[in-house]
Amino acid sequence: MTASPTPTTAEELRGAGLRVTAARVALLETVRDGDHLGVEAIASGVRDRVGHISLQAVYEALHALTAAGLVRRIEPAGHPARFEGRVGDNHHHIVCRSCGAVADVDCAVGDAPCLTAADDHGFAIDEAEVVYWGTCPDCSTGRSS
Repeated sequence: MTASPTPTTAEELRGAGLRVTAARVALLETVRDGDHLGVEAIASGVRDRVGHISLQAVYEALHALTAAGLVRRIEPAGHPARFEGRVGDNHHHIVCRSCGAVADVDCAVGDAPCLTAADDHGFAIDEAEVVYWGTCPDCSTGRSS
């Protein structure tokens, strides 16, 4: 039995009910090729792929892609929004307090009491978001030298 082919970016956009444009394809590919990119970096990546695009158009496309579940927006406290293509799982992030670098952290396995609310206040909880804070290896090395 062969695996089904991976859908193209255009097929994913259509499947999410979004119109396929060169800018949306370039934006989605830029986010997926990047590493927790900010809006300016995404705009630059899209411009490298398709030419001019306004920052407003980038914001609008990111909003549409996030609403469609194709992109995830994260907002570490005190830092600008970042976007990633890893969606559909409940992973978390670690953020460097010094330079703002962000990395993915898979969910804890086994007993993870902090991920179970002591009182759910009647909410139907479907996700827990944890942000770990620390100092990345580059910043740690810089401080010790």
